[in-house]
Amino acid sequence: MGSELAALTTVFTEFYYWITVPLMFLIHVGFCMYEVSISRTKNHMHTLMKNAMLIPVVTVTMFLFGFWIYFALPAWPLGEMGTGTGALPWDVTMGSNFQDHIMGVFWAAFLLFSWTAASIVSGAVIERIRTGAFLIFAVLVGSCTWMIDAAWGWSAGGWMVTEWGYHDAYASGVIHGICGGAALGILAVLGPRIGKFAPDGTPRDIPPHSPWFAVIGLFVIYTGFWGFYAACNVPVLDVSGNGTLFSATNIYLTPTTLSTITFNFLMSLAGGLMAGYMLSKGDSFWTFSGGLGGIIAASAGNDLYHPMQAFLIGIVGVWVAYKLHYWVERKFKIDDAVGAVAVHGYAGSFGVIICGFMLWGYPAVADGSVTINPLGQIGGAIMMFFVLGFIPTWIVAKILNAMGILRIPKEVEIAGLDYLDNQATEADNQTIVDAERAEASN
Repeated sequence: MGSELAALTTVFTEFYYWITVPLMFLIHVGFCMYEVSISRTKNHMHTLMKNAMLIPVVTVTMFLFGFWIYFALPAWPLGEMGTGTGALPWDVTMGSNFQDHIMGVFWAAFLLFSWTAASIVSGAVIERIRTGAFLIFAVLVGSCTWMIDAAWGWSAGGWMVTEWGYHDAYASGVIHGICGGAALGILAVLGPRIGKFAPDGTPRDIPPHSPWFAVIGLFVIYTGFWGFYAACNVPVLDVSGNGTLFSATNIYLTPTTLSTITFNFLMSLAGGLMAGYMLSKGDSFWTFSGGLGGIIAASAGNDLYHPMQAFLIGIVGVWVAYKLHYWVERKFKIDDAVGAVAVHGYAGSFGVIICGFMLWGYPAVADGSVTINPLGQIGGAIMMFFVLGFIPTWIVAKILNAMGILRIPKEVEIAGLDYLDNQATEADNQTIVDAERAEASN
């Protein structure tokens, strides 16, 4: 590895990413807790297993081709497709290699982002989707579409960055916007849970089965999100190019500090919690989801914002998410069980757009050749939410629905998906359905 200083920098960087990965694992733990708490008792195991089984499926597909996409497509389709050198499953860097200490932990950091992407979709569609159909979407979003948008907009060489000046330091759009759009694309075809809407179309509230468990799950997600922020940085880089200034940088290799992102993470969390509490008049679901939405709204620019900017953007982002959630629910009869489209998609897209105004003129890349601007951010938000988010999953959902493998049968949904997963007979399911109907009529 050359000099002792170079070796020390390499080992430090390797260890830095290695520490952030288990912190990010907490995001998935939190999602499991949160989704199980929202689902009804008869669907607990199905909800948990669906979210657990995305781990092996997405891990394998990320190793086989997902990570390659990130290195191969930054310039495509405006330029030539790259070879993805170093990230093909048979490349020497994708295994034990004393000449490259970083690839494995760097891949793992992206892999945990991929799990998060699939988990965001998972929560929105609980209690009515088939496990096999969900895992198809997990691979589509977790190893394909979000990796394309990361190549385009979350890489120093991505064409959205170099041509548009796109900036999204901690993934307001690159993960959250695209996954909110992806969830909406599925929900538009999947339909609402039985009983969610009254005969006149009025939405009914289906409260969390365990509100306190939901709150704990969200606090675990906050903790993991902190690790996510750190993993989005390059921990030490010669920013000046001549050895006079070393700093942490964001994914675009422009400088920031861990102090900056700590201030802004906590202030945007505070703004989101306050907004969620005030808007919902103390509802626990929206209060703590608001904290998450506040972070997501400010994440695009939290490498450069002043803490008060992060705080105010967190507040406004949650207001946008809250209002849009109920408008879309009433207008289009969309049943988003955990508010994923709102908290991730609407707040994240708002965060991308507002970043273009707040950071207008700041360098988008390390050499300053292109700057952050509103048009680039608006274009990026459309690209993330609609082009790479909504459209691909809507098309696949239409295909799966036409094949009859998207949604579980009505009688199974009434009885509970756990009975299906335990391979209960059709007669058993009918007995349970009859019993529940009799109980309801009494």
